[in-house]
Amino acid sequence: MTLYYTLVFMLLVAEMALFMLLIVPMPFTIRRKLFTFISESPLVAKAQHGLKITFIFILILFIDSVNRVYRVQQELALATENNSAGGRAAVMGHERLEVQARKFYSQRNMYLCGFTLFLSLILNRTYIMILEVLRLEEKIKQYEGTERNTKEAEKLAVAGEPGEIARLKRELARQQQDNDTLKEQAAGLSREYHDLAEKYAQTQQDDVPKKLK
Repeated sequence: MTLYYTLVFMLLVAEMALFMLLIVPMPFTIRRKLFTFISESPLVAKAQHGLKITFIFILILFIDSVNRVYRVQQELALATENNSAGGRAAVMGHERLEVQARKFYSQRNMYLCGFTLFLSLILNRTYIMILEVLRLEEKIKQYEGTERNTKEAEKLAVAGEPGEIARLKRELARQQQDNDTLKEQAAGLSREYHDLAEKYAQTQQDDVPKKLK
């Protein structure tokens, strides 16, 4: 196996290990910290950018390996036809073994690159789905906390603490006293208004005969 296909194999093993790490059950807090670090770390972002370039080269290798498999299959079919036609049987048998070996290596490289690319897509989609699940779980926990706080506030409003009830009673008594004071002031103003109205009416009646005289 050449150097670049060895690197592709190592990347495939790393992807398998990372996939196992993603699907291993973890507590919510640990999983949230891990994925927060992965999504916010600048080093991970740079590594992801480098991996994207690497996967482009792996895609080129995959296309090349598919092309090699196709050509080797054509050579193998041609060798089979020549062997069935007769002539140079021993030599053609050796050539057939060589072609089959090249076919095996080409198929191995094709499967290696193909599975590496396929697993990269699965990892990307799994990572996105886990992030969405974590966001939903976070929203659910926030909603449960808000609902719990609301219920506790309602219970306190119904039951109340002794000091709080006493304070509310004092405020209610103060407001009732203010209302009574305002009512008394309004009644006094109303009486003064009626008195002034009667005096004004009397002055108007006294002025009318004088004007007639």
